[in-house]
Amino acid sequence: MEPFALDAVLARVRAALERDDLTSAVEIIESLRPADQADVFAELDDEDQVSLLPELNPADSADILEELDDEEAAELVSSLPTEAVIRIVDEMEPDEAADLLGDIDPDQAQAVLAGMEDADEVRPLLLHPDDSAGGLMTSEFLALRPRMTAAEAIQAIRDWKPEAESVYYLFVVDAHRRLCGVVSLRHLIVADPDTPIGQIMDPEVISVQVGTDQEECARLMSRYDLLALPVVDANGVLLGIVTIDDVVDVLEQEATEDIQRLGGAQPLDRSYLDTSVFSIFRKRIGWLLILFITESLTGSVLRFFEDELKAVVALSFFVPLLIGTGGNAGSQTTSTIIRALAIGDIDLGDAIRSLWHELRVGLLLGLGMAAFAFIRALTWGSTPDLALTVALAIMAIVIWANGLGSVLPLLAARFRIDPAIVSGPVMSTLVDATGLFIYFSIAGAILGL
Repeated sequence: MEPFALDAVLARVRAALERDDLTSAVEIIESLRPADQADVFAELDDEDQVSLLPELNPADSADILEELDDEEAAELVSSLPTEAVIRIVDEMEPDEAADLLGDIDPDQAQAVLAGMEDADEVRPLLLHPDDSAGGLMTSEFLALRPRMTAAEAIQAIRDWKPEAESVYYLFVVDAHRRLCGVVSLRHLIVADPDTPIGQIMDPEVISVQVGTDQEECARLMSRYDLLALPVVDANGVLLGIVTIDDVVDVLEQEATEDIQRLGGAQPLDRSYLDTSVFSIFRKRIGWLLILFITESLTGSVLRFFEDELKAVVALSFFVPLLIGTGGNAGSQTTSTIIRALAIGDIDLGDAIRSLWHELRVGLLLGLGMAAFAFIRALTWGSTPDLALTVALAIMAIVIWANGLGSVLPLLAARFRIDPAIVSGPVMSTLVDATGLFIYFSIAGAILGL
């Protein structure tokens, strides 16, 4: 639905709520698709949300909670009566229900579990971290046996009546519930009805351990074009499946976090406009202080070369040009390396190759920038020696920035730090101080300072 259409719907819902006409508000929201329901619902005041959600059909309420940000959903549920929460959570997918219960007060979560009809499907999922395969998987799946025929398998699917997202692939387990194969729904339908599943299944199944990080799950599903990914324990027992819709959410979440870290800030826990000013302040102030302290190294370098600056004042004219170019070159490199890490193009074992690759790129970029810098310095009325100093400095700084930018993300990944943290402002700040040192050292050698 177009934004302007949602605005009109939101106005109608608010008008109904102002008249205390919950019935009309409910009818309007229930006529929308789940994503549109969540968008309209998120714009309502907290009091209206609390009064309206229990009045909706539990299935619609469940869809809305699944679409909302985790923090928003948890806060909303915490304000609802336990009986209303039970009715809603019973309609949620097991993995979504586990995520929600893991975010609310433990006492309320236990009370909700005690009243749920399908609590046994949710409890095992609460044991795993949210950002692991175990926290991402759903326990709602159909497992086939190798000796079943295609006809029996299709009848089992009819009896199960699965959600659309759950039936892309059917996984096959042995008598001990160990994963032993996979068969697509298409192969199952076109097979002869009397054909055993063991003859049409693919025994080479791509699976992940229950503790695998969610980013690795997303990478595998993207690499092999999977619509569902089985999750097993250490013994190969099938515990659940990760579906494509969950992976899309993971990719969006991880991309959002990386982009926010690229700017030198901690990721937000909820949508931007729903995050308080003080929360945004807390997310940003830490990194700003760290960058401020680190940037003071630039001032220290300038003070160290104070005599040189006094002797050749023109040196200061080129400081912004040099450190800006170095920071930009370093940021280009870190963004490229971080993306290559994220999609699996390189890993920690490629550190030396990446460094050598970027040093050669830096050399070419440095030569190109040096030629322009030399000409630019001359057009500003600089002496040939000063122009040569600027040209050599910018070449050395670009090479240094490229080398540093290729190594830092890999080092961060080695120590289990998000590589995005070392990009953007952090990279620029590091290159500023070191670049000035390179510049003044070259100036001292050429100009005899």
